[in-house]
Amino acid sequence: MSLTGKKLGVLLSAKPSEPSFRHGVEFAAAALGRGCDVYLYCIDKAVLGVREPRLQALKSQGIKFYACAYGAHQHGVPVDDAATFAGLTVVSDLVAATDRFVSFN
Repeated sequence: MSLTGKKLGVLLSAKPSEPSFRHGVEFAAAALGRGCDVYLYCIDKAVLGVREPRLQALKSQGIKFYACAYGAHQHGVPVDDAATFAGLTVVSDLVAATDRFVSFN
């Protein structure tokens, strides 16, 4: 089945050292590789991983990569071009605009 043109939203809230963070990143990578438009949002402790090499590689491959600006502030993560830092309104928009939305906690 072709996934080309389908939109997938992925929410990561686990810290980068937890298996669910890695699983979420791998899930997003697999979907991107199958032709999905992937929108990934890091929230809570997941913002600590915005500079992870695998996420940055996915960003350069076309993933739409967002991170919670408030969470970044709370965890001392610099707000820069590592991700598009935004608020929870973006999460709401992604839930509404994607064909599927999954969460890795």
